[in-house]
Amino acid sequence: MIRIEKIQIPELPVKKPRRLYISLPRDYFHSEQHYPVLYMFDGHNVFYDSHATYGKSWGMKEYLKRTGLPLIVAAIECNHEGERRMNEYAPWDYKTRELGKMEGLGKVTMDWMVGPLKEYIDRTYRTLPGRGNTLIAGSSMGGLMSLYAVTAYNRYFSKAAALSPSIMFGGKNLHSLLSKTSLLEPTRVYMDVGTGEVDPKHRRLIAGLFKGAAELTRAGADVAARVVPGAFHCEAAWEKRIPIFMDYLLNEETVL
Repeated sequence: MIRIEKIQIPELPVKKPRRLYISLPRDYFHSEQHYPVLYMFDGHNVFYDSHATYGKSWGMKEYLKRTGLPLIVAAIECNHEGERRMNEYAPWDYKTRELGKMEGLGKVTMDWMVGPLKEYIDRTYRTLPGRGNTLIAGSSMGGLMSLYAVTAYNRYFSKAAALSPSIMFGGKNLHSLLSKTSLLEPTRVYMDVGTGEVDPKHRRLIAGLFKGAAELTRAGADVAARVVPGAFHCEAAWEKRIPIFMDYLLNEETVL
């Protein structure tokens, strides 16, 4: 069952309501069980093709129905106004040739997620609120935010999936954070990139992924870093990786 609620994030400049998608396990209303929670970015792209920006979702709804995982998923819609998504999903200020100087509001976004949002989810639904049962996942800029979250907010998140993370927008700040952090145990991170999304002239993106993986490993995390042959930067490609990263994050015996 998926509930869709309207929420606002008062801490961010744009107060326009956005959708909060909450997926509840199939037996939620027939038991008193408490469940882990997976928080996801770009919630409009997670469950429904009709809501997705490019007409194709991750297919998480079908995956959860097929597997029957005892898991609550809370997915937050991004800001669609101009480049606001890029601002809200950037942990630090950055500059690009195309966009110019961009203000990073990722810390504001994460403070809201671990504060008002998590408090609301834990208060309203039967969750297992501890860090050992709190996960986070995203792709592209949401993937960058997932890496930031599991590191800078490690006392809240023990597991993260960063699919095709936009590491280039984290730059030196990201690598400085990863290299200087000491993570709590257990911390488990999945990260990947597809060869179809990497220009041959920019293979440094792959090098950056593995550099980040090495830094996370040194910080104390169990890390799976993959290069996916032929995979492009799109929801259809990320959908195929759901069973892989979910199994890795939820099953401590899994080694990729």
